[in-house]
Amino acid sequence: MRITAPTRAAALLAVAVLPFALTACSSGDSDGSAGSQGAASSPSAAPTSHNPDEGLATGADLKKALAPASFFGAGYKVDPDGVRDTGTSFQKQSADPAAPAKPDCTKFGGTSWIALTGDEGVSFAQNDYVNDDSSADIAQEIDVFRGTTATTVMRHLRKVVAACPTYKDADTKSVVKVAGTAASGLGDEAYAITLTDPTWTNGTTLIAVRKGTAVVSIMSTDGHDNGAATAKKLAAKVTAAVTG
Repeated sequence: MRITAPTRAAALLAVAVLPFALTACSSGDSDGSAGSQGAASSPSAAPTSHNPDEGLATGADLKKALAPASFFGAGYKVDPDGVRDTGTSFQKQSADPAAPAKPDCTKFGGTSWIALTGDEGVSFAQNDYVNDDSSADIAQEIDVFRGTTATTVMRHLRKVVAACPTYKDADTKSVVKVAGTAASGLGDEAYAITLTDPTWTNGTTLIAVRKGTAVVSIMSTDGHDNGAATAKKLAAKVTAAVTG
């Protein structure tokens, strides 16, 4: 009974960086005599350029780090509508110093729930596996950010959870309880969220893991433990495959 929220727009924006040259020049005064010569011009600074995305993983790189179909087992098939990545290009990063004051809490029920923080990285890759027999859903996503923004994303996620103790399920019109806690043994830092509703047959576990400049986000409704065991197993596998 999970509803997949719309995934991120696939439009890609190539980042162009123009070199910046700083030139210093000075000239001396002449006193009119034959041997008088002003100071020579100082040498120009060498042109420099900086690519803010240098060394970061592209969507094509991240796609390889996602768990393969063999991980999900019998009955699971990839949802073609949930497969997205930024390819070999980088998109413009969008990050706010503060988390959204009024987040759309219902997005916790979708596969791209990490977008609730209001931050968008320079590259990402994601897909979603669905079991038609059990209606279970397992989604995986990796987003890469510049500098220390990935740390900010994790901080924003905790703020969003605090702002969303509950939300109304679009299908059942019932109230979903949202509970978050720090998770151990995964990446540089990790945060786990449990969604429960008395009208559901099973709850949902969401896990976000930061590894360097990347944030791995997982959603699972698999099993009979609110999806917890599968979510942790998948988070560990994807995080281990992320480099940099």
